[in-house]
Amino acid sequence: MLILGIESSCDETAASVVKDHREVLSNVIASQVDEHKLYGGVVPEIASRRHCENILWVVQKALEDAHTTLDELDGIAVTYAPGLIGALLVGVNFAKGLALASKKSLVPVHHIAGHIAANYIAHPDLKPPYLCLVVSGGHSHIVEVLSYTEFHVIGRTRDDAAGECFDKCARAMGFPYPGGVHIDKASKSGDPKAFTLPRPKIAGNEYDFSFSGLKTAVINMLHNAKQKGEEINCNDLSACVQNTIASIVTEHTMSAAERLGYNKIAVAGGVSANSGVRETMSKMCDKKGYSLYMPPLSLCGDNAAMIACAGSYNFDAGIRADSSLNAYATMSLEENISLEARRTI
Repeated sequence: MLILGIESSCDETAASVVKDHREVLSNVIASQVDEHKLYGGVVPEIASRRHCENILWVVQKALEDAHTTLDELDGIAVTYAPGLIGALLVGVNFAKGLALASKKSLVPVHHIAGHIAANYIAHPDLKPPYLCLVVSGGHSHIVEVLSYTEFHVIGRTRDDAAGECFDKCARAMGFPYPGGVHIDKASKSGDPKAFTLPRPKIAGNEYDFSFSGLKTAVINMLHNAKQKGEEINCNDLSACVQNTIASIVTEHTMSAAERLGYNKIAVAGGVSANSGVRETMSKMCDKKGYSLYMPPLSLCGDNAAMIACAGSYNFDAGIRADSSLNAYATMSLEENISLEARRTI
């Protein structure tokens, strides 16, 4: 089975061909990071325009690199939610047109399901059920992966996501966009115990996250120091921010695993590339005797291989979309349109 995956939810235009669920034949990414760096973050209108410019050649190269043609494909998978609405619409409409012209099945994929599927590519032995921590610039979720296409979200952020907190703290410290990688690098030379930072507790659900208070505390600390003419060691502060976030997401995940009886844990999303998160999760899983699965750094960020992988499992489950498929800026993983599409088959 050959599935073409298309991803355009934020600032990467990506296409990939995956064979038999987990064998990546091609994985092409056109990144816009250098351009958005000028503005300190992603500018949605610019992102959408660049997707329009890049998507045709990216898809063509993915097919060429895979040594395959449209005729040989079984389906075309595309990210339809969540993400920047203008960016998503470029990918969705291109995929719809391509599916119609080639008479191939159109398969909708939820972006978070894609991140979860990245671990299937990296770990051939990984099978549901298991517990997955999904942490990125826009998402912080603890998910029960019940099957390849069924999920139960048991914890999520109430405000800022972990990656958003990293980036905003980094900006306040004067690091360029994207800031998370600079905090990671600076933390290696810092003291993680130099500052005491808040660790918010959430009423109503012990597995939910809140990172806005941590972000605000860091920004206020920096502003107050500047007003007093004092210098704050950004290496130390980076180490403290990273240690705090890594500890919070790890503790919540371990608590959920123990309560629900899981001994298989996965981590996914852009923040899964963070060395502090990877190290803290690894140490805790070793201590508890849990099996831990994390994608390689190349599959942590947005890419189309994960979309093609998730799309291949959706394809097997009979999940299809027609020309009425739309893009959605927000969409719950549990209530996504893919489930409704399956019910109509």
